[in-house]
Amino acid sequence: MDSKPVVYVRDLGLIDYKEAWDYQEILFKTAIDLKIAKRNGETEEIPENHLLFCQHPHVFTLGKSGNVENLLLNENQLDQHDASFYKINRGGDITYHGPGQLVVYPIFDLEQFFTDIHKYMRFLEEAVIFTLKDFGIDSGRVEGLTGVWIDGDTKQARKICAMGVKSSRWVTMHGIGFNINTDLNFFSHIIPCGIDDKAVTSMQRELGYELNISEVAIRLQNHLSELFDFSIKS
Repeated sequence: MDSKPVVYVRDLGLIDYKEAWDYQEILFKTAIDLKIAKRNGETEEIPENHLLFCQHPHVFTLGKSGNVENLLLNENQLDQHDASFYKINRGGDITYHGPGQLVVYPIFDLEQFFTDIHKYMRFLEEAVIFTLKDFGIDSGRVEGLTGVWIDGDTKQARKICAMGVKSSRWVTMHGIGFNINTDLNFFSHIIPCGIDDKAVTSMQRELGYELNISEVAIRLQNHLSELFDFSIKS
């Protein structure tokens, strides 16, 4: 390919989970429909790539391979915590999103990058690891588990970033939940990602102060653009 893929970056701010999901689905379907049309010789246009940054009001989401028993609240208790719950079409089990957590949704046509979902997931993790390093936090992976961890090879292992994606015809959606200033108490209402023997953490907990989420987002965006080698458009 002669030129870098172009990615349109958008900050959706604090947005209802279902609203962001519906928006992702529109972008996802548009990209897939265009790829089918191109394959059928009906167009030479290629899909747009999008990178969406946002935060959500309190919400628990359960992936298609997840167990609903990993949600420890009933419907009344969800209402008491002003939280919602959705079963969704990404991989993975249950996770929490809420204010103070940076959520990132790449809708990428991987045929413009590379056709390797494993590599895609590792690049997402690597971008988070590099971002944490920018702020003086050492992190890494835990073998056999998705996401980014601190002290992952010790009994003090704690997860700082969860990931779950869906892909079809090499188009991706869903993405990462990166704990920046997250209220970690909400994780006590689930068995995060179905893992009951490891803790969760946030940048705020690790560093002892509240961070500027926009600053973290810019660092993460830059690392993603370097790893995936794309040009940014807003």
